Amino acid sequence: MRKSFGAKSWLYPMPVLIVAAYDEAGVPNAMNAAWGGIFTDDHIGICISEGHKTTKNIRAIGAFTVSMATAERLAQCDYVGIVSGNKETDKFAKAGFTATRSELVNAPIINELPMTLECEVVSYDEDSNHLVGRIVNVSADERILTDGKIDYTKLRPITYDPINHHYVELGAIVGNAFADGKKLK
Repeated sequence: MRKSFGAKSWLYPMPVLIVAAYDEAGVPNAMNAAWGGIFTDDHIGICISEGHKTTKNIRAIGAFTVSMATAERLAQCDYVGIVSGNKETDKFAKAGFTATRSELVNAPIINELPMTLECEVVSYDEDSNHLVGRIVNVSADERILTDGKIDYTKLRPITYDPINHHYVELGAIVGNAFADGKKLK
């Protein structure tokens, strides 16, 4: 038997994305966004309302970064989601974040978050609040690499449980993509 819940924005896993952008004075801001993901091979799509300070910055500057929230920085990542940059002008610093300007786009790389997508704006739709960015580069701190590749066990990304309002750390490897299904052929 199944239970119906109606139309909900529930999906597992939901990434916890930390979206960052500079304002016109070069001051960084960041926000927590769960409604986003890879759109095409080199594009990311994120649903963020136009009232956010970060959205205003992205639209003014034309560039942004997306970092994976991590278990190590959970409180900081949650903070930038519950405090508005429209009200707290020093939100980025109060979160304990520092930034390095991307060499490829005019956007801040959050030093404390070890994996970042550096993006330029492709489009923003005011009706749907859908932001599309072209991924110009993915950068990662060497401390999360194993054999030159990003190691999720070192990154420790978190996901959002929209039903219970929990953050969940990714767990064990349970199979091999593009391989395990071959036994059913």
